[in-house]
Amino acid sequence: MEVSDLYEKLKDDLHRFARSIARHEQEANDLVQDAVLKALREEQLLTLPDYKQRAWFFRVMKNKMIDERRKEKWLTEWEDDLDFSIREAAHSHQEITELLSCLPQEISDLIFKRYWLGLSSQEIGSQLGIPAATVRYKLHLAIKKLRTVLEEEKQ
Repeated sequence: MEVSDLYEKLKDDLHRFARSIARHEQEANDLVQDAVLKALREEQLLTLPDYKQRAWFFRVMKNKMIDERRKEKWLTEWEDDLDFSIREAAHSHQEITELLSCLPQEISDLIFKRYWLGLSSQEIGSQLGIPAATVRYKLHLAIKKLRTVLEEEKQ
């Protein structure tokens, strides 16, 4: 028996379970696809009894969904932290330019790409050849610095 045969045997159960834990059909399909791809790398899976094979797939899909939700929550928290409007903090282009001048050029470019061009951290990372997490971290540090500068100006 091969993984494709196993998938055909369990297909209805896998899709039913995925739909029961996913938010929408596409997410359910992604969970099944990810589980099947993982099954291709698991040589011992085909030697297990039927009920353990089914349980293995269910566990893999559930764990994948939990990982994705945690990742989504983490990214949302980062995005909320990055939801900083320089335009509200400064009233003119000159003030914005002065505010950004307190940052290194590389970092002010990240701020520009994120908040003026509306690029995501993933898109910026792809352009610069760095991980999206690094972009988010640098933006986080830049916003922290800008907030400090703005607080000092208020006093």
